Amino acid sequence: LDSDGQAVASSKTILRYARQEVEQSGLGNYQNSAPLLTDLRDEVLKWQRIPEHLWESFVLATPSDAGTGAVVSAVEIALKFQNELNSIGVEELGWPAYAAIARSCRVGFREFPTDCVIGERDVLPIYQAGPMNTTGRVTAESVLAARAKSAAESNRLVILDRAYSGFEFAKRLQDDGYDAVMRMSYEKQIAPFIEHGVPHLIAISPTKCFRSFALRPAGLLLAFLPDASIQKEVTTIANALMRARGCSFEHPITRAFVKAMVNDRELLEEEQATVLQRVADTELAWEALSQDTSIESLFSENYSGLFRNPNAREGAEVAIYGDHIYPVFSSGRCRINVTGLPADEVLQRRHVTSFAAGCLPEEG
Repeated sequence: LDSDGQAVASSKTILRYARQEVEQSGLGNYQNSAPLLTDLRDEVLKWQRIPEHLWESFVLATPSDAGTGAVVSAVEIALKFQNELNSIGVEELGWPAYAAIARSCRVGFREFPTDCVIGERDVLPIYQAGPMNTTGRVTAESVLAARAKSAAESNRLVILDRAYSGFEFAKRLQDDGYDAVMRMSYEKQIAPFIEHGVPHLIAISPTKCFRSFALRPAGLLLAFLPDASIQKEVTTIANALMRARGCSFEHPITRAFVKAMVNDRELLEEEQATVLQRVADTELAWEALSQDTSIESLFSENYSGLFRNPNAREGAEVAIYGDHIYPVFSSGRCRINVTGLPADEVLQRRHVTSFAAGCLPEEG
């Protein structure tokens, strides 16, 4: 959200390519991005700051239905590749859609405690590779190392859900710059699994990064497969799934996003930098205004990103909704969009005070 409480404007770069694709669609010919997929993979790896010497260990798929589709496709690929799996496992208070994805894939759904290491042989781990959605919690490096070590020892696939690339370091943007923020994010979230040689699927959403909610471009699914002998098998599975789900019949927005990423990745990165700056500015404001309140810990170094989700006091809905905090109340918790903070300092203080009064301190 911008400082007026409105959704930020859509990516100018993707819009420009989208207009071109819509006009070219008037020809009526079947069109897809197949000729660009190798270049797209390389540009996505550059964006994610994955070192070039690793690129040949990655394959790419482009599910048409944004980041959600990337997660669904990752689950489907893993289930077909490892037959012993019968459930997906996630951290508690994670993304609510995981349960729906499990149902659609006809497998079980299991929640594990925060900072868990999922080691059950029949459970497919899905770890969020960035600030937790919905809580904003940032996973400690020691936990990430333990997860990678466990996966390596059991020789199992894991899924890294990367909806918020770089968001955990947004407050470092002003001092360190965009490139450093993205490198730190790679080193924290992805590198431990690569260093342990863990085959994994990285489900990436461009939607939040490039301000493209109204456009909903294709998701990006990277598969890290250090054993070249299984790359062909996984690629065959991925291609079959993409075909079965209709992703081969591309929407103009998908084609537009692919061309924008291939030809103008730097412009997209500039747009993401503005998103990260907005997050950073509002996080810093919340941090300053929440000192000595019940929600102070939510803006410590252990949290970052767009959302927080503390327990709410009884009746808190009335006061918080009245102050337009953009909350979502569910199961006794209040999820807040951090960027909902307005520009006016008086209103900022009122909003934070209202939220602090309505929410309980985090435990532990």
